Amino acid sequence: QLTIWSERVKVPIVKQNPGSDPAAVAFDTVQSAVSRGSDVVIIDTAGRLATQANLMEELKKVKRVIAKVVPEAPHQIVLVLDGNTGQNGIAQVLAFKNAIGLNGIIVTKLDGTAKGGVICALSASLQASPTDPNKTFVYALGKGEKLEDLEQFSAAAYTKELVE
Repeated sequence: QLTIWSERVKVPIVKQNPGSDPAAVAFDTVQSAVSRGSDVVIIDTAGRLATQANLMEELKKVKRVIAKVVPEAPHQIVLVLDGNTGQNGIAQVLAFKNAIGLNGIIVTKLDGTAKGGVICALSASLQASPTDPNKTFVYALGKGEKLEDLEQFSAAAYTKELVE
């Protein structure tokens, strides 16, 4: 899926064989980006559940190894949260934030029955603020499967859609 998306948006992808160490892939990705002079690197660590301690430990390792290449990295840590998760999303966000830090979230799968009401609870519980990098906030909402279906989050527009 990532390979298909990298082709669609015409960006390079660094990958290794299935079962490879995620931290090694991340390290290679950042090294490759530095050597190419890339401004942005996205490392996807999909499939992580906060309840699986070993996978959370892998995330911590990924964070450590990329900092060996770029000491101030990662610059942003974003959790992509399924809009169908509901109130369990709060526990997931807090677990990720406590494990590796978190700058923001993207809530996806809002094209069906999910309305993403958990965003309101997250904002209240995390005192979300886009002006304070130490607080978590919503970057975008995914409302479909096309690139243009990923919309920058607007609290006013979201609130209007939520109550309609």
